Amino acid sequence: MNIETVIEDGLLFVLLLSGIPLAASMVTGLCSSVLQAATQIQDQTLSFVPKVAAVAAALYFGADAFWVDFIRFAKDIFRFAPMG
Repeated sequence: MNIETVIEDGLLFVLLLSGIPLAASMVTGLCSSVLQAATQIQDQTLSFVPKVAAVAAALYFGADAFWVDFIRFAKDIFRFAPMG
C-alpha cells in the first residue's frame, strides 16, 4: 500500500459519503420543484423541509454502510502510518 492508494481510497470514501445524501436531496428537490410548478405555489419552505428530511433519511438508513467503510478506511490509514 502506498500513499496514492490511501489518497484514492480517501477520495472514494468521501465521494460515497457525500454522494448518497446529495443524490437524495437532488431527487427530492426535483420532485418538489415539479410539484411547485404544477400547483404554482412558490414557497421556499416547500422545497427546504423535504430536502432536509431526505438527507436525514439517507444518512440514517446508510449509517451502517458508512460506518463499515469508515472503520475499514481508518484501519488502512493506521496500518499505513508506521510505513510513513
